[in-house]
Amino acid sequence: MAKTGERKAQILQTLAAMLENPKGERITTALLAARLDVSEAALYRHFTSKAQMFEGLIEFIEQTVFTLVNKIQVEEKDPMKQVEATVTTLLGFAQKNPGMTRVLIGEALVNEDERLQARINQLTDKLEAALRQSLRIAQAANGWHGDAQADAAVLIAYVLGRWQLFAKSGFRRTPQDGWALQRKFLFG
Repeated sequence: MAKTGERKAQILQTLAAMLENPKGERITTALLAARLDVSEAALYRHFTSKAQMFEGLIEFIEQTVFTLVNKIQVEEKDPMKQVEATVTTLLGFAQKNPGMTRVLIGEALVNEDERLQARINQLTDKLEAALRQSLRIAQAANGWHGDAQADAAVLIAYVLGRWQLFAKSGFRRTPQDGWALQRKFLFG
C-alpha cells in the first residue's frame, strides 16, 4: 500500500497525464479514480475536493517555474539574457508538460472553482513582474531603451499565445516551434 505522500503524488501525476489528452475532455473524479483503479472515496482521503487536486498541480507549476526563473536571475548577470532565458524556460516548461499547459492557460480550469483561475492569473502576473524587473535592470545599465512595463506585457502575451497555440493544436505546434527566428524579432 502506498504512503499518503506517494499516493497524493500519484493522483497528481495521473491527473496531469489525463490533461495531456488533446481532446481536452472534462476530467471528473470518477474518471480519475477509474484510471487509478481506486474508489472516489480513496481520492477524497487525500484531497478534500477536485479543486484541491488542481491546486496541487498549480503548486507544482509555481514551484518548478519560479525555481527556474530565480536560478536564471541569480546565475545570468546580463539582464537582457535573463529575459530571453526566462521566455525560453517558460516555453520549454510547457513543451515538457503538455497537461500543465492546459492548466496554465486556464482551459483545464473551466467549470472548476474560480479561485483556481485567479491563482493562475496571479502566477502570470508574477512572471510578467519578473520580466519587467529584468528589463528595468537592463534599462538602468543603458543596455536597453524600451519601456519595461509595455515590453514585459508583450513578452508574457507572446508566452501565453504560444502556450495557447500548443494546447489548441492538440500539442502538435510546440511552444518552441520557430523560437530561433522569433527570438530575433523579440530581442533584436
